[in-house]
Amino acid sequence: MRPFTGSLLGALWLASGPVVAAPQDDFDRCLATLQPQALKQGVSAAGFTRLTAGLTPDLSVLPLLDAQPEFTTPLWDYLAALVDTQRVDDGRARLLQHRDLLATVSAQYGVDPATIVAVWGVESDYGRVFGKRPLLQSLATLSCNGRRQPFFRGELLALLKLLDAGDLSADGLTGSWAGAFGHTQFMPSTYARIAVDGDGDGRRDLVASIPDALASTANYLKQAGWRTGQPWGIEVKIPAGFNASQAGRTNRKPLSAWRAQGIVPIAGGALAPAGLPDDANAALLLPTGANGPAWLVFRNYDAIYAYNAAESYALAIATLADRLRGGPGIVAAWPTDDPGIGRTERRELQTLLLGRGHDIGAADGMVGTATRRAIQVEQQALGWPDPDGLAGQRILTALRSAPPLPKTTTAMPDSTVFSLPPNHARLVQSPAAPSAALPKLEGLSIVDIQGFPAWKVETPLATAAISVFGGQLLSFTPKGGQDVLWLSPTAQALPTPIRGGSPVCWPYFGKQGQGSDVPSHGFVRNVPWTLQSAQRDADGSVVLTLTPPVLENLDLRLSMQLRIGRTLDQRLVTENVGTQPVTFTQALHNYFRVSDAMQVSVSGLDGLTYLDKFENYATPRTQQGDWSLNDPRDPGRSDRIYTQAGGRYLLKDPGLKRSIEITTQGSRSLVAWNPGEAGAAKMADVGAGWRNYVCLEAANAGPDVITLAPGARHVLQQTLATRPL
Repeated sequence: MRPFTGSLLGALWLASGPVVAAPQDDFDRCLATLQPQALKQGVSAAGFTRLTAGLTPDLSVLPLLDAQPEFTTPLWDYLAALVDTQRVDDGRARLLQHRDLLATVSAQYGVDPATIVAVWGVESDYGRVFGKRPLLQSLATLSCNGRRQPFFRGELLALLKLLDAGDLSADGLTGSWAGAFGHTQFMPSTYARIAVDGDGDGRRDLVASIPDALASTANYLKQAGWRTGQPWGIEVKIPAGFNASQAGRTNRKPLSAWRAQGIVPIAGGALAPAGLPDDANAALLLPTGANGPAWLVFRNYDAIYAYNAAESYALAIATLADRLRGGPGIVAAWPTDDPGIGRTERRELQTLLLGRGHDIGAADGMVGTATRRAIQVEQQALGWPDPDGLAGQRILTALRSAPPLPKTTTAMPDSTVFSLPPNHARLVQSPAAPSAALPKLEGLSIVDIQGFPAWKVETPLATAAISVFGGQLLSFTPKGGQDVLWLSPTAQALPTPIRGGSPVCWPYFGKQGQGSDVPSHGFVRNVPWTLQSAQRDADGSVVLTLTPPVLENLDLRLSMQLRIGRTLDQRLVTENVGTQPVTFTQALHNYFRVSDAMQVSVSGLDGLTYLDKFENYATPRTQQGDWSLNDPRDPGRSDRIYTQAGGRYLLKDPGLKRSIEITTQGSRSLVAWNPGEAGAAKMADVGAGWRNYVCLEAANAGPDVITLAPGARHVLQQTLATRPL
């Protein structure tokens, strides 16, 4: 039913790769040539236009035509992944859960429940994995590119007809790279021909309806020639010196002929499978040669094979069905010194790799590039001549007995150890009201925001508010948009630092290099600042210059410039007025407002090294892909310093339908922080609000310290801009 398609192992062994742009004009011309064929098959002209409008090609599907795991993965690895303990246990649970439904379907179509559920388990892991590729895009790409275009054009036309007729909805319809979809991964043409209404609601829905999917699967096997009450095959033992050239699915002989050559069941006894006539035809399978497992297979094996024309696939369905019935599984040994492992063993292997310092993500049983590279490193360390990165029994056994590696740590450069300025305590208790007269400038005023005196700036392009206390940006709202920043609705009374906005952490971040006698995040976020100047540019933007008070016994001076316009530009200028070099750290601790912290992501960090506070910054790790709170290494929370960062990051928020672009200069680090639910519960000014923000902080922190010579200055700058998503 799914010729040329991959099953679940595609997710285990192949990376989908980025979408590669094809010449759009060529693609559009190709689709236009398909319209007459679509109209002949009953697709309306309006429907064709609607369904193909805006389609773009995804050439990343083309390499998958020649890299299907059914044909490229050793059989012992393929079956170890698809017929593992977890899939067997889950399948037996589904047999109980849907017992009545399966009894009805089996009675109607003559296919036993275990086989139906085995197809479901192999195709989508019982509905967990449908495939993530947009069906229309994949099939349209394969219809216009690569080999097998006629086949995929037929599937595209079948899908267009289903969508145009209302059998399916195009919105969110995804599946495998080759166009199979739903619980049991039907191709569109098979869907149109074979799918049935199993729940009696008048529709054939193999995506949302389990009854429809299981009944349709049984109907497919029946149409493929399934014979009720007969076995699919039996594992056998061949005699020494057997002529293996007789093997092959299409080389059928009566059972008596195989008996005459000395073939017997692997479990012993007579070769007389129950449910078959004594002279039934059978074919001998030796998929890994005469030294591996052997089977005699019958007519029902061919019905399974028709579902996806690959011996490995058919054996996965058949042997999983045997296990679901309580059978022992494959008895004979594979002809390899490195048999495959299932998901439980893969998770154990990944746990061992993580314990040896490999940054591979979560121990989730999914073997990807990072896991294979880590295995290669360990294979090389073990002196193996051909490190292949294979996740098998051999490397698992070796690492189980390997001595643990000594943990490496990263030396954090010390910043200057700052003493608490003598005048700091007095300044903290100073009134938070402005200490100087407000400059006369249209759109500039003093307001109260949640009890905090603040300078408010209104321009034709945006509005902003800056707290007198801490010189802290509290709000930036582009014209016609929503506030970029989050401010805690339960912020604590002064002089407790304000939670939210963009606190200024200076001259140290956190307590890096400091003693316990100084506050976290520096000296200036809980003292009143002064507005030194304000001016309006020709485009309507307003530029403010603010300074904290001079801090006694500190040779550094700080000023901040803010430009409020279409974008928000913020500059921290640090000067060394002393006679000795000073090393310091700093951050603009931005709290970005989001719809749901668990649903947003940040690009611009892929490949960067980071240090994790939850690991005491001990082990450098490498970011893989976009940052999010769903990172499998530490889901639901984050406290990382990304070092030698690139200076351009994009916070993507599908809930608010916007992205926030953060561009920095003079910033070597980015801090990504959210305490998560458990951490936030301990914070009176966060609590349930943790889901409403993520902190992405332009910084110089961790190993990225700044050493400033006497008379020198350093500028940290960030620009914030919003874009529709």
